[in-house]
Amino acid sequence: MAAASAVRAAGSRSRRLFDIFVAEIPWTVSSKELKEYFSQFGSVQRCQLPFDRDTGFHRRYCWIKFSTPAEAQNVLQKDSHILEGSKLILKQQIRRRRSQRKSQSE
Repeated sequence: MAAASAVRAAGSRSRRLFDIFVAEIPWTVSSKELKEYFSQFGSVQRCQLPFDRDTGFHRRYCWIKFSTPAEAQNVLQKDSHILEGSKLILKQQIRRRRSQRKSQSE
């Protein structure tokens, strides 16, 4: 049981290191197109593009997960990312643990 919690903790640390948040995505761009675009920088493990249930359109932001930290850094080092004429806004996504969120809100 302790081994399983250690594996989960290591997994959450690795997500913190590799995730990229992307904003200002054009409405016409799909998750498949985003994955293809970002694959030029490295191996994309996951592209999460949330949709609005009411409108049926995506919310114009997503998260990209790469295999290694170096691949994520390759993306961040490029000056600008443009898809279908729109400049994307990229930020390194830092996920906080629940215990950190609680202590900051108190």
